[in-house]
Amino acid sequence: MLILWAPGGFRVTCYYYRGAYYKAFWADPPSCTVGEPRKKYLGERSFPLIIQNIHRYFLYLALFFIIILAKDVWNAFWFDGRFGIGVGTLVLLINVVLLSCYTFGCHSLRHLVGGFRDRLAGAPVRKGAYDCVSCLNRRHMLFAWCSLFSVGFSDLYIRMCSMGIWHDWRIF
Repeated sequence: MLILWAPGGFRVTCYYYRGAYYKAFWADPPSCTVGEPRKKYLGERSFPLIIQNIHRYFLYLALFFIIILAKDVWNAFWFDGRFGIGVGTLVLLINVVLLSCYTFGCHSLRHLVGGFRDRLAGAPVRKGAYDCVSCLNRRHMLFAWCSLFSVGFSDLYIRMCSMGIWHDWRIF
């Protein structure tokens, strides 16, 4: 519960989720046939929407959490000093892969790796990184939902195994 503010802040300020809850809670932008309910458009320059601009800082925290989770997966591959794979290992691995695809497909990361430049022709490494993030970004909505459910299932699986209700079967 003490760390949920960081990944939660990353999700709440995500551009994909913004579009969903702007329409759901504020009816903004309105549909084509509906008039704008206010005389002047303020965008994200007024409270509470100005808070959304901290998304890029939550991105840095999310990248840090990906490293921590990847280390947990690496540790899950070792049983008593020997390499092995269990169902829990696969659950954690799938969770990290989905979270990585969601995080590395972030609009803010795309901007950081090259979206702020007018031309990427003179920077092949930057262009490659931008293309990779753009490829993941095309399925950002899918990765957002799949990673959300994988986090919930991973937590449930670990909790049930730690309570002795479920047993982590070893594959090899």
